[in-house]
Amino acid sequence: MKLSKVFKDGLINDNPIFVQLIGMCSTLAVTTNLVNSFAMGLAVLVVLIGSNFVISLLRNVIPDKIRIPAFVVVIATFVTIVEMFMKAYAQPIYQALGIFLPLIVVNCIILARAEAFAFKNGIIPSIVDGLGMGLGYTFALVVLGAIREIFGAGTLLGKSLFGAGYQPAGIFVMPPGAFILLGVLIGIFNVVRNKKTSSRI
Repeated sequence: MKLSKVFKDGLINDNPIFVQLIGMCSTLAVTTNLVNSFAMGLAVLVVLIGSNFVISLLRNVIPDKIRIPAFVVVIATFVTIVEMFMKAYAQPIYQALGIFLPLIVVNCIILARAEAFAFKNGIIPSIVDGLGMGLGYTFALVVLGAIREIFGAGTLLGKSLFGAGYQPAGIFVMPPGAFILLGVLIGIFNVVRNKKTSSRI
């Protein structure tokens, strides 16, 4: 198993947002600005790497019949650690992410990687898979969050880009705008990905 392929699959070929279309709820909810998007992506990245590592480490001792509850316990442990860390050191971001931070426990991306990859592979490939998927998720959130903040508020990282005369397009910070923009980005990402794939054949 080539680690570079495992990493690239998570980042591009099987990107959890743009290709697999999983984890949509938090994606649409938290990407109103770049800071929230990056923070959520980083939280999922840490949980993915940590849970993949532990599940891969314990895969030979976890009984098959209770593997899903075991996965949830492992994932919930890492989510709690991340949540406590954010509450202690990044209170504004913790409050902005709200309920979507503890809901990482049931995020389809993390549970899917535990079941499809970490429970069947060694420690190093599982860590690389978590890193690739986590970065792929973060990339999608950051792109979506940056575009929504720029056009929806006229700012980036809270700093004004277009001056006082700019009239923000409020649709971008509302759920319908997020949904439409995500659809456009998914289309662009897959057109580019398919062109690169076909050019290699």
